[in-house]
Parts: sequence; structure tokens; C-alpha cells
Amino acid sequence: MQILHAPFASTPAFYSAAASQPKGSEFSILRRPLHVSGKSLAELITSTSFSSQRQLRSAWFSYGDSVCSSVSPRAASSQAAVSEVASQTAETDVLKALSQIIDPDFGTDIVSCGFVKDLNVDKALGEVSFRLELTTPACPVKDMFEQKANEVVAALPWVEKVNVTMSAQPARPVYAGQLPAGLQTVSNVVAVSSCKGGVGKSTVAVNLAYTLAGMGARVGIFDADVYGPSLPTMVSPENRLLEMNPEKRTIIPTEYMGVKLVSFGFAGQGRAIMRGPMVSGVINQLLTTTEWGELDYLVIDMPPGTGDIQLTLCQVVPLTAAVIVTTPQKLAFIDVAKGVRMFSKLKVPCVAVVENMCHFDADGKRYYPFGRGSGSQVVKEFGIPHLFELPIRPTLSASGDSGVPEVVSDPQGEVATAFQELGVCVVQQCAKIRQQVSTAVTYDKSMKAIRVKVPESDEEFYLHPATVRRNDRSADSVDEWTGEQKLKYADIADDIEPEDIRAMGNYAVSITWPDGFSQIAPYDQLQMMERLVDVPQLLHQ
Repeated sequence: MQILHAPFASTPAFYSAAASQPKGSEFSILRRPLHVSGKSLAELITSTSFSSQRQLRSAWFSYGDSVCSSVSPRAASSQAAVSEVASQTAETDVLKALSQIIDPDFGTDIVSCGFVKDLNVDKALGEVSFRLELTTPACPVKDMFEQKANEVVAALPWVEKVNVTMSAQPARPVYAGQLPAGLQTVSNVVAVSSCKGGVGKSTVAVNLAYTLAGMGARVGIFDADVYGPSLPTMVSPENRLLEMNPEKRTIIPTEYMGVKLVSFGFAGQGRAIMRGPMVSGVINQLLTTTEWGELDYLVIDMPPGTGDIQLTLCQVVPLTAAVIVTTPQKLAFIDVAKGVRMFSKLKVPCVAVVENMCHFDADGKRYYPFGRGSGSQVVKEFGIPHLFELPIRPTLSASGDSGVPEVVSDPQGEVATAFQELGVCVVQQCAKIRQQVSTAVTYDKSMKAIRVKVPESDEEFYLHPATVRRNDRSADSVDEWTGEQKLKYADIADDIEPEDIRAMGNYAVSITWPDGFSQIAPYDQLQMMERLVDVPQLLHQ
């Protein structure tokens, strides 16, 4: 019989180890041969047939447990310390294995991203369990993460069983500030805009929302077009009227196939006939007093134009990203360009362009009845990274009138495939934006410096906290009428440190100082301040 080599020394080593210990030590029990059930360790190993190295290790752990049961209290204490070290080593092995998995969106391993939660290791039994908490339940690579996590941990030589559970972070906005109660548990707000009517913006918004819901996300749709609401035609909820919570004085959205819906068309008023300021007030009320609950994505179907209503929406709710819808005609590009510039001025990233009604196939050929190039021109001129083309399909138009979105009625069709790609893009880009914004401005206590890395920029620099505080431009620090500096240089201590730094939209951070003052610091202003030099070099010394 061939004896497998155990990962420990043979029996004589136990005698020599025991002999080297002073009399009365916790290892004095090893002065005699070790026996379990009348057999020494060597006899136990040579008389047993092990089919694998793992079975031999299991025998060793069982044997060790039997020996430890007769050890003195001091020995038991030592054994507990050894077990704790072994457990920590095992956890390190697991985390090291999991760090091989790289998140394709962040370019960082899942351990550094903080995805690994509730790690529990039992090395004696060879069992490992943990939870992967992703940024969104609609993560397009969650199945790959789960498979890879199982594979890399199971490859550890002592692991017999792996239990991986998947979850997502609770819905919460990445931005600070006094958000309305209804929006405080909404993670991402995505605007679908065209700034021109008739290009299929509402069709894109509704089908994108139901695509995200099909990916596992909690989704809501807000139809912001009060003059001509489209949502009541494009979906068919059983309850077609919004309800009011009389106690909270809030709006309860209606639902269709798991997606929450709010539209002026569900208010029982039909289309609005009112002036602009009144419309802005209606939109504000509908959006901010609705009980949206926990949502991963709130899709806003923006009305055409770049006026008061659009600006109100962008200011009331912190938009995570925008999707631009256009058609191939040059005329569409002119209006869409205005919308892109509006979002750029408001620091809202445009993450994708959808070119609707691009082409149709007939007689084995592809035809472009409205020409080509509007979508690609938007991408090229404004640097928007992703372009999606939607074909001309009678079913897509019919679904908008039937009350059942195309991605629901034909989930395997060409249109649904295009929206699936758009949905993956939106999920990935929103995750990147949240990551960039949440880490754009941070405070390094060890360096006593504020680190700044503005989103959509590769530039990274450091600022002295006192410099940032002294450069506050609010009415508390600068006279609004004369421009005179009220905050004096000596008013701020050189050793001041921020207590908290939080994102404020895509354009600024809110910094709380020890005196209770809350400073709003736009990224543009931070980039103009005097910087600390040679900080990265100091870090490596």
C-alpha cells in the first residue's frame, strides 16, 4: 500500500519537540507517544487507506481534536491561539483567491471593491461561505462573478465545500443634500432626452425601463411631459389613476409588471393646458412627493426642449446620467446638440446615444430611408462613448399603442436584443459614475491632505484643508454686494481638518468642518486652488 505524505512531520518529530520543552510546560503531554482509540498517530495513518490528500488532512484535524481534548488548560489556550492563527491564514487564502476576479467596470478586484461580505471559514471541515454584494441587482456580470468565485475558492487544496450567495447594495442616492423624502432611496436617476418631439424618446424610455427590470433591478418611470403624456398609452396598468396617501400627503404610484409608474396622464386630468411656471410646479410635486420606495433606477422621460421644465427637473433631482435619443436626419441632430450642451453645463454625463428608425431589411438588403450619420455625429462631436441603432419595426410602433412594451411582448427579438445592450451599458456607466463621484474628493488623515480626482478626468492632485476652507465663496465668507472677503486668513487654523466630505451631484462636494460650517466646493473651484506639490513622491519615501 502506498502511503500519502501528510503535511506534517513523522512521529519521531513529536518526541524531539516534546523533549526540548522544559518540564511542566504545556507540551509535556507529548513526552509520551500520542494515542487515539489505542492507536498511535503513525499506526492510525499506516493502517488507513486514504484516497486523497484532503482525506488525510481531515484525519489529521480529527486526530488533533482528539488529542486536544486531554490537554491541560494552558495547552488548550495555546491550541486556541494556534487555531485562531490558522483561521486567519485560511481567510487570507480565500481573499487572495477572490482577488483574482477583476470587475470589468472598475478595473479593480472584487475584494478591493468591497464586494466580499460575511466571510466564514471552517478549515477543519474544509467549508467556506461568503456573500458577494454588488452595486446593483442588474449587474450584467453577476453570474460570471458567482461562477468564478466558486472556482477560485474551490481550487484551494483544503476546501471541500463553497457556498456563495449573491446580493446587491441597498438602494441609496450617491449624492448628499436635502433630497425629498420620496427620492432618498433611489440609487440612480436616468434621464432619457431628445429635445425634439417625434423621435421615439418615450418608446426608448419605456423599453429601457422594462429591460432594466428584466435584468433584476427595481425600476420606476416618471413621465415628465405634462402637455402630452405618453405613458398611459404605452403601458396598461390595472389601476390607471394615481392614489393619494391622506396621512402623509404623498402620491402612491401605479404599477405595471413590477415597474412603478407616475404620469400626469394618470392624474385624471388628461393633458395639461397651463403656463410654464405652473407646469414646473406640477412636475416638481409629482416627482418629489411620490412614494417611490427603494429603486435601483428611476427612468425620467424628459419633455422636448431645453427650457424651464427641463432645468427644473435637472435641479430638483440629482441626475446620475442621461441617454440621448435621435433619428438619422440632420434636423434632429441640431436639436439634440442643444440638449447635450444643456446636460454638459449641468454636469450630467451623457452615457449613450440611441439612433431610432435607422434602417430596415428587405429583399436581402438593408435600407436607410432617412439617411445616415446623425447618431455617429453626436458621438463624435460630443465624445459620448456608446451608440445604439434601432431598426424600423412595425411591431415596435404597434407595441407603443397596444400598452405592452416590445421588450416584454418579444423578449428574444432584434429590438429586445438592442435594448438589452443599452441596458447593460446604462448599468455599467451608472456604476462607474457612482464610483467616480463617491471617491472624487477624499481626505487622507495620514497625509493631512484632501485628495481630488475630478470625474471624467485623469488628473489627480492634493489640497491643504486650510486652503480649501479659506477659499469658500459663499455669502458667509464673501460679501455678495461688494465682493469683499469677510473670512480672514487668520480666522482659519492651519491644522484644520474636515469632518465629512460628501458628493453633491456631479459637480461639487459638501465639506463639513469642525465649527459646523458646511462648505459647497465645486470641482471647477477646487481645480483653481493652490495645490500641494510632490505629495505622491512623499508617499513612497
